[in-house]
Amino acid sequence: MKLATIRTAGTTAAVRIDGDTAVETGHADLGALLADPNWKETAAAASGATHAVDSLDYAPVVPNPGKIICVGLNYRNHILEMGRELPQYPTLFAKYPEALVGPYDEVVLPAASDAIDWEAELAVVIGAPVRHADKETAAAAIAGYSVLNDVTARDWQYRSPMWLQGKTFEATTPFGPVLVTPDEAEPASGLTLTGAVDGETVQQADTSDLVFDAATLVSYISTILTLKPGDVIATGTPGGVGHARKPQRYLADGQTLTTSVSGIGELRNVCRAEKTDA
Repeated sequence: MKLATIRTAGTTAAVRIDGDTAVETGHADLGALLADPNWKETAAAASGATHAVDSLDYAPVVPNPGKIICVGLNYRNHILEMGRELPQYPTLFAKYPEALVGPYDEVVLPAASDAIDWEAELAVVIGAPVRHADKETAAAAIAGYSVLNDVTARDWQYRSPMWLQGKTFEATTPFGPVLVTPDEAEPASGLTLTGAVDGETVQQADTSDLVFDAATLVSYISTILTLKPGDVIATGTPGGVGHARKPQRYLADGQTLTTSVSGIGELRNVCRAEKTDA
């Protein structure tokens, strides 16, 4: 099953995608749908207003998640590219909902930074409350998967040992277009993650290259705090980031950033320099 949040008539609505048609579920967004303990049955039985898929205006797939937890250094090839050893435990940091934009919205390049980099990622969306979970319970709590790009201000990221300030600039992080349930897309079996800038492939990896897979991450994070429906885990990026290149490369005004995961979907975002009054 494929689910999404769309913008319509000045508001948003959760929808189930059936081929060329989107069917409203009666919920304000996907986060509200996932808060229903019976969300799978509710979504499958939904028969609300319909929309042509090719006319949809997609919002971030979960517009206001309670938590966005990101994982650094989680693809073997990216870790080696950055000259690091494979980690024993996940590297975690946070992002806030203000950073999110829709899958086809413009990405803002912050005026404060001269080093905005791309980070194509697979996203995990939680579908049930989960705390102190073993791996099997953690896997059962995953509602599905989506696509995210953790666009990063590298100069701000490395101002201190803590990465947060470079990771959550407003309107920088495209997320969507849909959530695909695990029965239709399973990262452990190997999905192709691709990032491109102006049509040039700059990142490509198999999700089976993850050091810590989705269920392991859910289990680990649930030991720290309760994960709730609609929470998001960005699972990390593979090699090919601009900051690690020689010479280094960064995003520029007018460039198109494309991020895709096979079997899930594609983000396509034009980058625009931030306009300020200063």
